[in-house]
Amino acid sequence: MHGYLPRRAEVGLNRALARAPAAVILGPRQCGKSTLARHALAPLDAIYLDLQDRIDRVRLAEPEIFLEHHRNRLVCLDEIQRLPEFFSALRSEIDRDRRPGRFLILGSASRDLIRQANETLAGRVAQLELTPFLLPEIGTLADWKTLWVRGGFPDSLLARDERDSFDWRQDFIRTFLERDIPSLGLNLPLPLMDRLWRLLAHYQGQTLNYSKLAGVLDLSVPTLKNYLGVLEQTYMVRLLPPFEANLKKRLVRSPKIYLRDSGILHALLEIENFDRLLAHPQVGESWEGFIIEQLLAVMPRWRPSFLRTGNGAEVNLVLERGERRLVFEIKLSKAPQPSRGFHVLVGELQPEAATIIAPVDAPFEWRQGIWIMDLAAAIDRWGEE
Repeated sequence: MHGYLPRRAEVGLNRALARAPAAVILGPRQCGKSTLARHALAPLDAIYLDLQDRIDRVRLAEPEIFLEHHRNRLVCLDEIQRLPEFFSALRSEIDRDRRPGRFLILGSASRDLIRQANETLAGRVAQLELTPFLLPEIGTLADWKTLWVRGGFPDSLLARDERDSFDWRQDFIRTFLERDIPSLGLNLPLPLMDRLWRLLAHYQGQTLNYSKLAGVLDLSVPTLKNYLGVLEQTYMVRLLPPFEANLKKRLVRSPKIYLRDSGILHALLEIENFDRLLAHPQVGESWEGFIIEQLLAVMPRWRPSFLRTGNGAEVNLVLERGERRLVFEIKLSKAPQPSRGFHVLVGELQPEAATIIAPVDAPFEWRQGIWIMDLAAAIDRWGEE
């Protein structure tokens, strides 16, 4: 037993509860939302309802009476996507008493929850996203290699051994396809979704050619985009958009696709340990996706994109916020050699900082204004609380 591991999202959750009547935590299933909520509620006068539990759902059979009775307590509603009709009662109750910190809402599927929150609870709710574990959160329980191989889902990362971790991820994939997708009311063919997900693992880090992928799966392009939207909205897939500014160069305009959790990616590719990962032909794309997810999780207010020119020059990650711009190159090498194209693009983009992330032992300046550092040092420098 490892006990509770502090999450970086605690700061954002406390701020959300202090300013808004309701806070909603979204994120993939099994990433630790319920554990975080129970920890945050422990010192408070709060009531926790798990809407997967039939008894707790029955308690909300008359929502107006229940909410009026518990008006002076913080009410936490877990897996609220199972009771979408509750949002209208929630809005009415908040309008009767708009004190901050009245409700904490948890959900695993973002599409309907975000729509309900934006439409029904507009101006009444603060939204947070909880990811699987990040490198700064795991302390001495694991190193970056274990986190990369197993991914950040708690039961996978903290499993007894590599086999248990791999088996848990295989079970997660099967349950997600067989139970979670249908539970969202999506009537998607199971064999096709399974094939799509495994095919996407082989497309990790590539620019997305919708027509080509749709042809492989014998789908129309609109149907493929709908299926990818489902995986994106359930936090399984990230479509990283291309950089949009005019650099007077021919730029790639298609998004890049990543499976967001490296452990799930490795399970789909049947990679069971670190040695096999290093020998796999997609090790570079796996490393790239792993680093991007870690950075975006600790820099949620920055707008991400990638930049690739027609002649192959590339910046793996561009982050923008207002007038500020950061660029990142990602290399899996103890002695990384950034390409000439990267150096040229840095000169044209004129970012506030240019960073090459690689598994080096200590940060150092490669050229003037361009630093090479490991993931932990990059998070220390750029991560937000």
